[in-house]
Amino acid sequence: MRVCLASTSPARLALLRQSGIEPITMAPEVDEDAVADAAEAERGAPLSPEEVVLLLGRAKAADVVGRLRTDQPDFDGIVIGGDSMFALGGRVYGKPHTAAEATRRWTEMRGRTGVLHSGHSVYRVRPGEPAVEAHAIAEASVSFSPDVSDAEIAAYVASGEPLFVAGAFTIDSLGGAFIDRVDGDPSTVVGMSLSTLRRLTGELGVTWTDLWNRSQG
Repeated sequence: MRVCLASTSPARLALLRQSGIEPITMAPEVDEDAVADAAEAERGAPLSPEEVVLLLGRAKAADVVGRLRTDQPDFDGIVIGGDSMFALGGRVYGKPHTAAEATRRWTEMRGRTGVLHSGHSVYRVRPGEPAVEAHAIAEASVSFSPDVSDAEIAAYVASGEPLFVAGAFTIDSLGGAFIDRVDGDPSTVVGMSLSTLRRLTGELGVTWTDLWNRSQG
């Protein structure tokens, strides 16, 4: 069965590949701020981090589903979308984008514990039929080492790795050495909870092992 990842995230792509799945990828064309702002305006109140990641994950997947209907009308498979946000001390963080912001966040995060919220959206797409969908949130708490030095933070930021990931950290690459503990599914912190994806595909009548299409080793 074909799999389309509605994301350009290298971490999400690598995670699926390590799980035996070789997806095609499409970059979602979604204005995340506009989508979240519109939802908050309609409600008249701010959205929680859980609501934001679920909303954006769904919007990304839905956008790609719509474009597949036009560009690849014979597509028969699943589309996976997701979004992540990191919450610490009552504040919510997306991608820092700049070295100054990444440095500020790491100075604030060391020695503390935050929660990574990840929204998952899966669509089952068949030619000529309405798509069916399933959605869920996964969370994992992340505890940062208290003894991370300013020099280590500077070196990590200079590597460029934390600039374009939610929360300004990774656990599966350079940033992993500065994290003491993860409570929850570690793949949630990487970008998608594999156990959550397996459950969602099952809800749509798709057996996870039927998605294995990548040779291992």
